Amino acid sequence: MYKLAFVDDETTTRDTLCSCFPWEQAGFEIVAQLGNGMEALKYLLQHELDAILCDIKMPVMSGIELAREIHERKLPVEVILLSGLRDFELARQAISYGVRHYMVKPAKFKDLHDVLMQLKRELDEQKGGAAEPDSDIPTQVEVNEQSLDPVIQRMLHFIEVEYRTVTLEDVAQFVHMNPSYVSSYFRKLTGQKFSDYVLGIRMKKAAELLREHRWKALEVSEMVGYANAKNFIRAFKQYYGKTPGQFKHEH
Repeated sequence: MYKLAFVDDETTTRDTLCSCFPWEQAGFEIVAQLGNGMEALKYLLQHELDAILCDIKMPVMSGIELAREIHERKLPVEVILLSGLRDFELARQAISYGVRHYMVKPAKFKDLHDVLMQLKRELDEQKGGAAEPDSDIPTQVEVNEQSLDPVIQRMLHFIEVEYRTVTLEDVAQFVHMNPSYVSSYFRKLTGQKFSDYVLGIRMKKAAELLREHRWKALEVSEMVGYANAKNFIRAFKQYYGKTPGQFKHEH
């Protein structure tokens, strides 16, 4: 079980989320509830933590400032930032400090569950407990970020967070580039078209959710960004060669 601290200056938000969300099912234990970034930093310097779920706008020390302190001090903790506004500039700052998970408040149950499951997989890999890769998952979605330049890495991190609704224009705005240039730049450096990469991320997320045997295809469709379940089923079958129902039954 991974140790997680929840940092938010709104007591009601902390109490509600901590008591209503099934943290243990996602592999996490809430070990501290803190009111601002400074409290979180002091706690982190004295206690072992695996992750911090943190609001961005707080008194004394904001979530962005906390992320910067963690980054500069090279503290071994993952950060999930919550913001009341879909602010690309804040997201850019967060990614520059190594934050890979950025969510818009109020956090929806499915979105939070999805982010936590992704974070758990990352922590498992860091600690050497990663499962063997599934041979059913096409490998073209995997990109070796170590070999990419910083701009592409920022794009990939942004897509990882916003994959449900992300567009080429969103990414272009985020990195302050022309959309047509981003399209060719992305394909040149990753070897994939932007749309194909996003599709791969969605399909991979869908496969992970289907393996849990907790969600129906309609629910998974919504969780990975499809408003129309028929479009999701068609895309999934084209990608994996089987319907979501068949994939779920086989796993």
